[in-house]
Amino acid sequence: MSLFTTYEIGSLAKPEWRVKAVMGRLLGASEIKSAKIWGDRFQIDYQPLLTLLQKKEFSAADKEQVRQWASLYGVRLLETAGLSVVYDGEQQRSEMYHYPVSHSEGFEFRGQMRSFDNKYYQKAACVAEPKLKKPYHVEEYRTIQKIARKPLKVPITGAYTLIDWSFDEYYAKAVTQIGSAQARRERQAARRTFLLDVAKNLVRPNLEALVQAGATWIQIDEPAVTTHPEEVPLFVESFNESTRGIKCRFTVHLCFSDYNLLFPHIDELENCWGLTIGFANYDSRKLGTQRVDRPGYETLYKLAALRHKFNIGLGVLDIHNDFIEPTELVRDRIVYSVKVLGDPSLVCPASDCGLRTRTWEIAYQKLQNLVKGTQLAEQVLK
Repeated sequence: MSLFTTYEIGSLAKPEWRVKAVMGRLLGASEIKSAKIWGDRFQIDYQPLLTLLQKKEFSAADKEQVRQWASLYGVRLLETAGLSVVYDGEQQRSEMYHYPVSHSEGFEFRGQMRSFDNKYYQKAACVAEPKLKKPYHVEEYRTIQKIARKPLKVPITGAYTLIDWSFDEYYAKAVTQIGSAQARRERQAARRTFLLDVAKNLVRPNLEALVQAGATWIQIDEPAVTTHPEEVPLFVESFNESTRGIKCRFTVHLCFSDYNLLFPHIDELENCWGLTIGFANYDSRKLGTQRVDRPGYETLYKLAALRHKFNIGLGVLDIHNDFIEPTELVRDRIVYSVKVLGDPSLVCPASDCGLRTRTWEIAYQKLQNLVKGTQLAEQVLK
C-alpha cells in the first residue's frame, strides 16, 4: 500500500483542438495529429473524436461533446502519469473566476484583468445580491465520475477569491463617501456582508450539491487570500460559513504569497482536512534533506506548530517553468517535509499550483517524476 497520496492541483492547459472547436474555428492537421498522439498514449479510442473535429461547423451540442472528450483526455493524462487522485484539468470550465460568476446571478462583466503569467480573466461587478442559478459543477462531476478509474478531487473557487476579484457596485453603495473612520468601518462591514452572502448563496449550495452527487474530496481554491493581509480572518470566516456541517474532505489551496500572513488565523478553520501550498517555487534545485538545502519549505515549521494538524498538499513541482524536477529532488523534498511535520500521513505530494501554463508534454513529464520521486521517498521512509 502506498504511503502517500499524489495529485495535481486542478488545471491543465486546454488542447488546441478543444480550444478551436469550442470557438467554432476550423481545425488544421496539427490539432488532429495532437488528438491522435495523446489518444494513443492514453489508449483512447479517438476515432469518434476525429470525426467530430473534422466538421466544418460546430453546433452547441458538438461543442459540448468536444468538452467532454477533453475531460476524458485530461483524466487519462493524470491517471497515466500515475497520480493517486485525479480530475480533468478543468477542461469544461472557461476559467476559475469567469465560470462560477457566469453561472450566478447578481454580476455583470466589465472587462479583462491580468491574473499572472500574462493570463487574463473577465472581471465582473456585483450589482445585486448574488444568487445561484443552479449548482454549476454537478454535471461536470457526473461526467468525470463516469470516466475516471481513480478517486476524484473536485476543485472549486472559494468565496473570498470570488469577491476579491470582483468590483462591488451593490453592497458598498450605502457607504459614506468621506474619508472618515466611520466610512472605513462601513466599507469593512459591506465587504464582510458581500463575502458571507457569496459563501452562503453561491459556494455552500455548490458544495452541498457536489456531496449529494457523490463527491468525497473538494478542494476550495483561494489564490486571493493574502491579497489583503488584514482580511485573512475574513477568509477563515467565509470558509467556515461555506463548509460548516457538510460531511466531506475539504482542503484549501493557497497560491503563491507570503504564507506568514496566514498565521495564526488558519488555526481557526473548522471543517478543513488539509492545506495545499506551493513550496517548490521558492526552493533550491540542489539535493539534500537538511534545512539549509530546502529553503522553500520554511513554512512547514509554522504549520507543524499549529494546534490543528492539517494534512499538507506539498508542492514539489514548480509550475512556472519547464524544468523537469529530477525524481531525487522530489524525493528529498518529501523526505525533508516528513522530517519537519513528523508524520508521513500529513503529507500529500502535489504540484505547487495548476499546470495550465505548461504544455501537456512538460506537465506530463513533471507529474511522472512526481510519482516516481514519491516512490523513492517511500523507500527511504519505510
